[in-house]
Amino acid sequence: MHVRELHWVEPVKALRCLAQRPQLTFLDSAAGPELLGRYSYLACEPFGTYLVAEGQASWHGEILPGDPWAVLRNLLVRCREAHRPDLPPFQGGAAGFFAYDLNRTLERLPGPSIPCLRLPQAILHFYDVVVSFDHRDRRCWIVSTGWPEQDPARRTDRARRRADEFTALLARPRSPPIIIPARAGAWESNFSREGYIAAIRHVIELILAGDIFQVNIAQCFNARVSPLFDPITFYCQLRSSNPAPFAALLRYDKLTIASSSPERFLKLDGRQVETRPIKGTIARSADHAKDRRRAEILLASEKDRAENIMIVDLLRNDLSRVCTDDSVDVSTLCDLESYASVHHLVSVLTGALAAGQDAVSLLRACFPGGSVTGAPKVRAMEIIADIEKVAREVYCGSIGFIGFNGRMDTNVAIRTVMINDDQAWFHAGGGITAMSNPEAEYEETLAKAQSLFGAFGVDPAGAF
Repeated sequence: MHVRELHWVEPVKALRCLAQRPQLTFLDSAAGPELLGRYSYLACEPFGTYLVAEGQASWHGEILPGDPWAVLRNLLVRCREAHRPDLPPFQGGAAGFFAYDLNRTLERLPGPSIPCLRLPQAILHFYDVVVSFDHRDRRCWIVSTGWPEQDPARRTDRARRRADEFTALLARPRSPPIIIPARAGAWESNFSREGYIAAIRHVIELILAGDIFQVNIAQCFNARVSPLFDPITFYCQLRSSNPAPFAALLRYDKLTIASSSPERFLKLDGRQVETRPIKGTIARSADHAKDRRRAEILLASEKDRAENIMIVDLLRNDLSRVCTDDSVDVSTLCDLESYASVHHLVSVLTGALAAGQDAVSLLRACFPGGSVTGAPKVRAMEIIADIEKVAREVYCGSIGFIGFNGRMDTNVAIRTVMINDDQAWFHAGGGITAMSNPEAEYEETLAKAQSLFGAFGVDPAGAF
């Protein structure tokens, strides 16, 4: 491994330098260190791509037989690296997305009747070079591993050469950013207001009948974007209006995924595991006193607290499948976190990974996140497919990295826009319990969608 420290540069400025490079990944802690946002990462020009489509994994376009999760583990083991504790955790490895629809590699589930963008179930690019940023200490590095070279001498040569290439790219004069507003045409949803409220009433009936305890139901918005639409400009508008600690921009040819997620799904640091489920949301107010009152209402909400605790119980069970006996702990329960447009209730669970388990087995045991499915999880996913009709694709899946050093950090892909060619799609939803108010649940989806509509220059109140 070759490591080169650079003079501090803001990650977005570095993003502009690499914006035209192929298969760009930006894992962006846009909220700052006070909200979990210490590290950001930039990578491009991968040496290989792992992809899952219709339950089959491929590498460099060649289909590999077997369980796609086992295939991923085998690919990662080939490039194993020792961890450097003096550097940010992502020191080369696989980064990209696990779509929600990857759940069908784990359970027998009905497929949605309406495709969205027909994306693969997972895309992970294997990056030999990562540009990492420590926001707290204002330091940045190029970390170059030299993979996929197998011979140690040739790997060392490649690591130095690739570090030189990235140093030159980041030193180039940056062209002025494109200041074309990121606009879209008329928005449509898979639900009318009345249709969404009716769906929530149906879910409440299922809960009262004992079929389910909680289920997350989302509506899906879509629109056409202008031929002049610039994904980098759009992402910068999104991170400006709604900074988030687990944000991401993935730019793969014609596909762009822009996420401003506030929610960590799974972090693995050595053997230590952390997950931070969000359940409970209320819109913020520009008036300081009203905003403080809304936060107090959320903290006192019996419905939102019950919603959060149900998902904490589900995640405790998921973690217990791969963590040591009695190590799973709820260190924080229903704490308040505040973002640009909403307040959330957040809990924190930790555990110690058991011997013989790794990042892939942890992800597999918990995927998809309970906070965006419901409890029991499998029945919740069946109900989601039946009611929503439209494929979730990346939404409610996960974006992040699994390092060659065994470290992992991933988000829950909420507040996430998918753009392919001239089509933009995003979802917004919420957890439904027996205490849910259908009209309030509809308004909550619009509150969550506010920052995404705002990045397109649209007022959600007048979007339809």
